[in-house]
Amino acid sequence: MASPDFSRAAIVACGTMSPELNHLKAEGFLNAGKIVYTTPGLHQDCPELERQLSEAVDRVKDDFDRVIVVYGGKYCYVNANNPTRTMTKVIAEMGPKVKRVQATHCMDMVASEAERDGLAGGEKVWWMTPGWVKFREQVFKGWDQGVANENFPRHTGGARVLDGIGLCEEYLNEHPEDILDYSDWMGIPLMGVPMTLDRLKALLAAALAES
Repeated sequence: MASPDFSRAAIVACGTMSPELNHLKAEGFLNAGKIVYTTPGLHQDCPELERQLSEAVDRVKDDFDRVIVVYGGKYCYVNANNPTRTMTKVIAEMGPKVKRVQATHCMDMVASEAERDGLAGGEKVWWMTPGWVKFREQVFKGWDQGVANENFPRHTGGARVLDGIGLCEEYLNEHPEDILDYSDWMGIPLMGVPMTLDRLKALLAAALAES
């Protein structure tokens, strides 16, 4: 797709999405005036997520016409202590120039639910993006082997990485032991699924154009 002009926009994103966003920047699609990343894996710590997100937005919103938040809505912010406080409310409080990409989580930014269902072929799959491989220790902070055993083996379709940047192929060629160790810890096969980043591009463009 044609590249919109992001030069008057700032991006505030979960660090888990940094591989894709840095890739889009390198290829010339994302000429954002500034990109700020929060710590990967903050979906497990809502207070810290909100603190880092608010601080990052405050640092850039006076200098740009639009701030695009690259966080999911339904799954990235689940506040057990205040269930009625949602990501939509958090973003609304930041002002009219702050808009969020319309996706439920990072996997949904790369492939829609319908696309993921088609790829799964009826199997239960644990979906990931390259950031879940690159930032494994942060994304699964606090998960011991017992927690892993409770969560992963039920996914008969294995773990699949929606890979729009070729990271899994790179790891298999240069760090195959890391992929094998990851798979052993999860107790299920781990494989990359080559994707384009067209959906992410469209979500970023829509957030830029939103009135």
